Amino acid sequence: MDIQVNQRSDYTFKYNQKLARHGWLRLTPAYSVKLVTEMINKISPESFILDPFSGTATTGLVAAEQGLQAHCLDINRFLIWLGNVKCRNYSFSELDDFNQRIKTTIHQCKFLINQECWTPEIYNITRWWSTHTLKIIAALRQALVSEFGEPKEGDVSSLAWVAFCRLVIETSSAAFNHVSMSFHEQVTRYEVEQIEQLYQSILEAIINSISHPLAGKATVFYADSRYSVSNDVKYSHVVTSPPYPNRMSYIRELRPYMYWTKFLDTAKEAGEIDWQAIGGTWGMATSRLQNWDSNGIELSGSLNRIVSQIRESENKNARLMAKYVEKYFYDMYLHFDNLRHNLRDNAVLSYIVGNSSFYGIPVKTEKLLEESLHQLGYTNIGSNVVRKRNSKKELFEYCVYATWKEF
Repeated sequence: MDIQVNQRSDYTFKYNQKLARHGWLRLTPAYSVKLVTEMINKISPESFILDPFSGTATTGLVAAEQGLQAHCLDINRFLIWLGNVKCRNYSFSELDDFNQRIKTTIHQCKFLINQECWTPEIYNITRWWSTHTLKIIAALRQALVSEFGEPKEGDVSSLAWVAFCRLVIETSSAAFNHVSMSFHEQVTRYEVEQIEQLYQSILEAIINSISHPLAGKATVFYADSRYSVSNDVKYSHVVTSPPYPNRMSYIRELRPYMYWTKFLDTAKEAGEIDWQAIGGTWGMATSRLQNWDSNGIELSGSLNRIVSQIRESENKNARLMAKYVEKYFYDMYLHFDNLRHNLRDNAVLSYIVGNSSFYGIPVKTEKLLEESLHQLGYTNIGSNVVRKRNSKKELFEYCVYATWKEF
């Protein structure tokens, strides 16, 4: 039976792009501000929200905008930094000082263009930016470092670095219109004045977007969400969207930002982050997957059947993809298992997830996660369709929900 539901672009990252802090940097896997708002709209003021898969901190920022308290978790240091920049309030005095120092930075940039300024070790970097544009961007970066230092936590100068990240991607020839990143045929050449004007306009939009202080408080921490957060923190609500089981690089779109801000130095480090991420398998993560073992933990019979069907399909990567699917749901089981230690009595879980298909074999993510929740003693478990994901009729997003009841 076909499910009749619309694609709902307002429930995707596209809805966020013109919404103040939410639109600073795009990330395709990010879910919609509108969807999160609807999910927490009736939560009481004393609630304590957890997002164990923070990403661009959409949940945390929406919670803070609504006067709520939230903790968010991620394994990516860049996303932790970005999330905390977005969820912070800024005083008039520090912004006034910041604006004066930005003027100094812009002025200094002109004198650095003909010097040898640092550029990241991005493969075939001139495919991203022309040699001429690259010199200007590198000079601007050096001017930022001279005035503010490298990006750091809890400092107003982070706004300058967010604007720089936005500048880097807007002047590049990269296109993120589909799963595999592509490049435009022509690499645009920018002049100094164009770079300066674009950077200043981006920064002005960022400054304007933080004019209204956040009523609540959200903080992003480093953590591996497969394991418990802390023994002394209890949450009343979990609102999140974990990676989907679709073998997509966890940091695909983030790499240019991370290289330029030195949160990432080598492709090996990128593969390491993908390996740590639930559902991430790219580069070294793929080779490590070959030797992965579930340590004897038995999940549902439904998962075993799906894994067997994928393994036995006629495809050269069938065994690898079978193991990928098995590891994804194993990691999510670990997450649900250890999460219980940080939940209040009657805590409510809401997970936005997507189903998948491997070689024509459907992977019903929502049902498999429901089975794990049942195994672990959660109650009031179910799911509903949120939206149709793309032109493939079998791909949807669901909200999987459950309640944790202490016995």
